[in-house]
Amino acid sequence: MRAADFIVKPGELLSLAKRPTRIDPLCQSKRDYDAVFHQQMKRLNKRQMLQYASNQHAILLIFQAMDAAGKDSAIRHVMSGVNPQGCQVFSYQHPSAAELQHDFLWRTTQDLPARGRIGIFNRSYYEEVLIVRVHPELLQAEALAEPLRDAEAFWQQRFHSIAEMEHHLSINGTHIVKIFLHLSKEEQRKRFLDRIDDPTKNWKFSAADMTERGFWDSYQATYEACIAATTTAEAPWYVVPADHKKTAHLIVSQILLETYDGLDMHYPVLSAAHMAELAAIRALLDPAPVVAA
Repeated sequence: MRAADFIVKPGELLSLAKRPTRIDPLCQSKRDYDAVFHQQMKRLNKRQMLQYASNQHAILLIFQAMDAAGKDSAIRHVMSGVNPQGCQVFSYQHPSAAELQHDFLWRTTQDLPARGRIGIFNRSYYEEVLIVRVHPELLQAEALAEPLRDAEAFWQQRFHSIAEMEHHLSINGTHIVKIFLHLSKEEQRKRFLDRIDDPTKNWKFSAADMTERGFWDSYQATYEACIAATTTAEAPWYVVPADHKKTAHLIVSQILLETYDGLDMHYPVLSAAHMAELAAIRALLDPAPVVAA
């Protein structure tokens, strides 16, 4: 399994219908999955420690998906291998009145990760070219300076703004990894039923989820256009089969590990003066034993 198996290449004419939502099992049993995942988490922990120590790179991990695709589950499992002090998760719902008074990238910009840290966006600024494109009436609340006359040009301009912003982040040390959890409509139906039938999951489901399911085809077309327009070599999109959660978790972990492997990270090299200072302190903490005459 390689991250490259799931990447969307720049210029690719993306068809989600031709991308699998389920692949052959990566492991033969739950025990095998757990063993592989445990090894991935150990590797991830070491790389995060190096990232924090080198303090030169930030990683921004973006999750987008249809309802019930497993964004929360993927974040919870994959991030179980990192130090919480070096990682922040932000979830974005409907924008507030204050956020609507700014440009569409403003509210997420203030949550970008600092160098040495991982930032995770559970949904993101991409909602502004996804749900808002499926429901353009939402633009009325954004008080745009110009009315929406040419819809296609409007969305292309937003794609351009996103790509330019991501390019700026990339050349300034933020590495962006964008995950689309690719769920089938049938698997979503099963997960919705599970949320209804399981009292502990009732809170996860609302009538609004069912309403949005009615726009399934529109969302698929919108995701295709968005992903194809904004995947770049420096900020790629990965389409991850999501019908089987454990498989999705392994794939996301592998993508993150390979992202780390592509970074030139080293532990800081101390100056001679600093090393001499450490040696002096060590001598105070552990003086050499006195040898009897």
